Amino acid sequence: MRKSVMVLLRPQQWLKNLFVLAPAFFAGSFLEVEVMRESLLTFLCFSALASSVYVYNDWIDRIADSRHPEKSKRPLASGAISGRTAFITGIFVLLFSFFIGFAFLNHQVLTVAGIYLVLNLAYTLNLKKIAILDVSCIAVGFVLRLLAGSVATGIELSSWIITLTFLLALFLALAKRRDDVVREQRGEERTRSSIKGYNLGFLDQAMTIMGSVVIVAYLQYCHAADRTIPIISSKLYLTAAFVVIGLLRYMQLALVEERSGNPTRILIEDRFTQINLLIWGGFFAWMLYG
Repeated sequence: MRKSVMVLLRPQQWLKNLFVLAPAFFAGSFLEVEVMRESLLTFLCFSALASSVYVYNDWIDRIADSRHPEKSKRPLASGAISGRTAFITGIFVLLFSFFIGFAFLNHQVLTVAGIYLVLNLAYTLNLKKIAILDVSCIAVGFVLRLLAGSVATGIELSSWIITLTFLLALFLALAKRRDDVVREQRGEERTRSSIKGYNLGFLDQAMTIMGSVVIVAYLQYCHAADRTIPIISSKLYLTAAFVVIGLLRYMQLALVEERSGNPTRILIEDRFTQINLLIWGGFFAWMLYG
């Protein structure tokens, strides 16, 4: 039972909430105790909030998920956990998120968290059925995480880091939809209504466009950071090489190996991606904090 409850909460997906730490990291304030405290509390709040949404989503999609080769293993779809247990679990983590927010965080974080919750509920109920709008909602969710980290710490975000986050998240969401289309073409049953609005030709071109503009946005961010963050190195643009390599690797996983359906799993399991990300993070941190 405990294992099923943990699977229901999807703790591996909490990695997405690391975006709330991004403002502190990119501003060179990551080592400040108060900034770190607020960032971690916001991360905890959003992780619990996200888990409550996952529980609700799994309940709504339990029948469709039971026909999916991978999602059928989810606790509600497989029958490993009852609806009552799932309801209690979802309410508990939602209340825990509210407790963290009201007890330790400012009203601006609560506002962003509220928007995030409403967006995800709307996505679960209807928006995920509409092609293009579905992936856009996912991308906005990442921007909201970024904004939450910003208002929690009082660190102002540049327009380029917001743009970059949206575009990168959109790229990953498109890759995920590509995997859904590939599965359908293999004869597996369609589980998303939005898939009828996509085909491989469109998704391949969209991913190529998004990958290109992500690189441009990253270079623009590096150029802007040179002028707005005094401690940052003027050679920050050199880290763009790792961004290009990372995007190429992800496109290889999507277009060649056709396994881009779970970005979190790729981050956890793909050694190439892990090493590239660590090198990028190391160089970036060295230029910021070295």
